[in-house]
Amino acid sequence: MEPIKRFTSSVTEGNLWTYILSLGKENEVQEGEVSRMIFEKFGFLPNDLMVRSVLFRLKGDGYVSREKLAGKKAYKITEKGKKELERMKSFCSDLIQRL
Repeated sequence: MEPIKRFTSSVTEGNLWTYILSLGKENEVQEGEVSRMIFEKFGFLPNDLMVRSVLFRLKGDGYVSREKLAGKKAYKITEKGKKELERMKSFCSDLIQRL
């Protein structure tokens, strides 16, 4: 595999939690809309099963909270999730400067 393909895969599908946290930082996000929203905003379409799996883990670890939006399951980032997202952004900024 070419280095750019490996890199692209690792920073998209391989780090799905960062994109999910990013979507939920302003509003609740319906579970069934996460894949579509990631595609529209970030340009790749994650597998729905992976999205549900990551949401389950994020909720279990306290990074997102479960909400209801229009009678459907929805998620919103917690303060703990916001802090973790900021740590990730800082790490990426530092890494880009070093590259």
